[in-house]
Amino acid sequence: MLTPMNLLYRISPKLNLRILYKLKTGHSLNLDQPVSFTEKLQWIKLYEKNDLMTKCCDKFWVRNYVESRGCGEILNELLWEGFDPADIPFDDLPNQFVIKITHGSGFNIICKNKECLDRDKTVVLLNKWLKTKYLPCYGEWFYGVEKARIVVDKYLKNEETDDLFDYKFLCFHGEPKIICIDSWKDPKTGVDLYDMDFNYIPDGKMGGGTDLPVRLSKPEKFEEMLEYARKLSKDFIHVRVDFYYVNGKIIFGELSFTDSAGFCKITPHTLDVKMGNWLTLPGRE
Repeated sequence: MLTPMNLLYRISPKLNLRILYKLKTGHSLNLDQPVSFTEKLQWIKLYEKNDLMTKCCDKFWVRNYVESRGCGEILNELLWEGFDPADIPFDDLPNQFVIKITHGSGFNIICKNKECLDRDKTVVLLNKWLKTKYLPCYGEWFYGVEKARIVVDKYLKNEETDDLFDYKFLCFHGEPKIICIDSWKDPKTGVDLYDMDFNYIPDGKMGGGTDLPVRLSKPEKFEEMLEYARKLSKDFIHVRVDFYYVNGKIIFGELSFTDSAGFCKITPHTLDVKMGNWLTLPGRE
């Protein structure tokens, strides 16, 4: 379906992004004078060439970056990593774990019971994912620069609930400004937005879906989350820093530079513009 857009991107990245942006957000893309957050994410894809981005968008190499910033204590336990899924030591793994491919989004296998896992099908699927290229037409040039590999992480579970919430801090010039929270239990429920005082933003939405079924209380270690977000975002003009909060412990998730490739529909549009005001592009403003 996107093959023509992949071809167009090779010829004219700007035209390609303008077409996709209009189709996905309903707004025209102004690359000469970008104003909104999602417009500025398109500019970042074209012009921001921070070499750290190639390492930090990779789910294995980002661990080195987290450690280098003095935050190694929040890394999840790495059970195994390698390039060939046939080498995964299933017999040595615990009953529950998560398998991920390092070069993209959505390449995850959540194993809650090892006895129910079809190992042969898992190996076939992982091999398929390893060969998958990130969509060129989306313009996220930093994905796939590092060779894709497999990581097996410790399975995270809260003792008091079977849900796992993902706290995503959108940071601008090293300062978190807004938090998106979604659920691993039901990722289709959408995303709730909170401000820096952990007040729910009822009229704001990033993407589709409904609200989360519960209003979350401020995590006890919220201020620590903020400090970790500042440490891990200071090298970038913009990055989303993700954490889990599991049994009172902060666990690092990932770094993301162009959330939803910058095509996420943010409502109301005034929120998109407000977020854009937080982001100053190099040499532009």
